[in-house]
Amino acid sequence: MTVQDIRAFNRFYTNVIGALDYSRQLYAPYTLTESRVLYELAHSPRTDAADLRTELSLDAGYLSRILNKFEQDGLIERTASHRDPRRRRVTLTPRGRETAALLAERADESVGALLATVPSADRPRLSEAMRTVRTLLSDGRPPRREDVLLREPGPGDLGWIVARNAALYAAEYGFNADYEALVARIVADFAEDHDPHLERVWIAELDGRPVGCVMCVRDDAPATARLRLLLVEPEARGLGIGDRLVSAVVDFARGVGYRDLVLWTNDVLTAARRVYQRHGFVLAAEKPRRSFGKDLNGQDWRLDLTGTGG
Repeated sequence: MTVQDIRAFNRFYTNVIGALDYSRQLYAPYTLTESRVLYELAHSPRTDAADLRTELSLDAGYLSRILNKFEQDGLIERTASHRDPRRRRVTLTPRGRETAALLAERADESVGALLATVPSADRPRLSEAMRTVRTLLSDGRPPRREDVLLREPGPGDLGWIVARNAALYAAEYGFNADYEALVARIVADFAEDHDPHLERVWIAELDGRPVGCVMCVRDDAPATARLRLLLVEPEARGLGIGDRLVSAVVDFARGVGYRDLVLWTNDVLTAARRVYQRHGFVLAAEKPRRSFGKDLNGQDWRLDLTGTGG
């Protein structure tokens, strides 16, 4: 293979996806780079301007111009970061989230139309070829934190949440089918009836496959959200995925106006408890109980989202 072979492929693929005329491709007034920034803002909890610049390898001045345009269009708001007042936190407005969702929908339709030209029998070969390209050009390096994408669930992802929770908790903690039944009910309730403005699911994706998940749903208590079904696949642990998923829930819950964020867990889940504690959750109550075929110590944890400590 020569340099010219790769350049020829780049020219071919750029033309196939319409990268040079992306705004016309999606019928939107945003370039490919601008659309990518919107996508990151909609899917990543790391929304400080500095984090965006690092994540996307963008020049600071170029990113600043993009954000200025978004602010003028009413798509974003910029405030002092909760983590560091010297940094600027960038969040999507309701209009910005709608725009990001519309662009994502049109991008899915565009890729779907492209995939429709590939016979079903050839699609596994195409998928494997794309995976091979990523693997070879990554020079065999291990996954990095920035390789993990947080996104909304697609078709099949909710079923994956049920299956992986059941399999992992059975393998690691010996939970029986009662746990799978509980997870199935939680996921089914979300799928059948949820408020997209107040409830969300995040999927952590690495190399095109899901490796983690978490949910934020309304609790019965007023102005209270509940974090549910945090999971990270064993081979993806150590990349900070659990922290990113919990950060996503905390930022979302605070951003939409919840005052408290609660969760229920068991004391055997020590790694998850450490993640919760790092984010400021405090133990509110605990009680021994027989669950999922095991004698466990159930725990309720709470995070005050108002910052008052009340």
